[in-house]
Amino acid sequence: MPFESLIASVSDSPNLPTFLRLLLALAIGLFIGMERERRRKEAGVRTFAFAALLGAVGGMLGDTFALMALGLVGILVVLLNVEAVRTGDGAELTTSAALLLTAFTGVLAGHGQTFTPMVLGVMTAALLAWKTPLAAFTTALTEAELRSAVLFAIMAFVIYPVLPAGPIGPGDLVDVRDAWVTVIAISALGFLNYVLLKVYGTRGLGVTSLLGGLVNSTATVAELARRAGQSAAGPERAFAYRGVLLASFAMIVRNAAIVAMIAPPALVRAAVPFGLMLLTSFFLARSGSRSGQSPRDPAVTGEETAALRSPFSLTAALQFGAILLILHVCATLAQRAIGDAGVYLVSAIGGLISSASTTASAATLFASGHVPASTAATAATFASLTSLFVNIPLVMRLLAGAPERRRIIVSVLIICVVGVLGAVLQQQF
Repeated sequence: MPFESLIASVSDSPNLPTFLRLLLALAIGLFIGMERERRRKEAGVRTFAFAALLGAVGGMLGDTFALMALGLVGILVVLLNVEAVRTGDGAELTTSAALLLTAFTGVLAGHGQTFTPMVLGVMTAALLAWKTPLAAFTTALTEAELRSAVLFAIMAFVIYPVLPAGPIGPGDLVDVRDAWVTVIAISALGFLNYVLLKVYGTRGLGVTSLLGGLVNSTATVAELARRAGQSAAGPERAFAYRGVLLASFAMIVRNAAIVAMIAPPALVRAAVPFGLMLLTSFFLARSGSRSGQSPRDPAVTGEETAALRSPFSLTAALQFGAILLILHVCATLAQRAIGDAGVYLVSAIGGLISSASTTASAATLFASGHVPASTAATAATFASLTSLFVNIPLVMRLLAGAPERRRIIVSVLIICVVGVLGAVLQQQF
């Protein structure tokens, strides 16, 4: 048919690639230029489109012409800034940077690339359009937050690449790089936790309990029980039950996330116990909020949440890494000596100290090929169960004589029993 012949002739045309490259460069230039035009800048839609097309032509003609095209855009940038300064508007640094980057995307399009220039174009337009939110976010950053971001970047992009790859030491017991990856992952979770706390603020103990459980559920439960124990009546007493369960729920979520990041197959094998513990703690917390005496969570002062307000602590990260390495070595030696039972024993004991480190150690054992997924899953479950169980003596001591004590202990025991039953059921699949 004539139409099909026309389509075939166009597709076979040697000029089609050239047309598509120029069209891509034009689209990118127009896309970025629209934002500058909207802000009534001197360099608008047409200027950015011309810069992109100039770069594309230079890219198609060769590297020498590409450099010439970039040089011409550079001259245009200089003239643009001279005129802006002369008229008293100030230097157009942001527009100049965007114009040069647009020319570069044109060169890439002229070379026949598609993905890179499109991504650069979208990123450039986004940075220009999000000027106000980015400026507000940067202005609101504190010195501590900036230092924390730098320390985290050093951990991830400076220290990690220089660490030795593979197991080292006697018996190949330690894989420093794998352990450091886990430390980075947990630190990233801590950053996320900090961002959530900063967004929600200290509006109530509900948010604080959840976020505190992500950091250290035992410390959070101890603080909630202490507050309730010191209060003869009032919202602290009414909220103690729900707060403890929310912290426990967050701890289980965190441990499941750790297993998912390091050893996804192990999480599949632990889905039943983790799922049942999550559902049980959630519904028990919901029942506590419905039957509680206080319709709103009591206010939390900044002093009481100071421990949760550090976006990143190098000391805490190193302590986590040290505990992780010690548990990993102990679990490996125990596994070699008495098999999987040794891993379970170390996980049960380690959960009393740090369930996050113990869970990460169990997941790392699977990731390094030392244990199967089922063993890592059971070990992670044991770590979570012992972390829950250790809350019972804390509540008994700090809430002595309080009517909420018995209810909290019974609920925590229910979650533990459900977790054990879930682990048994999981073995049947």
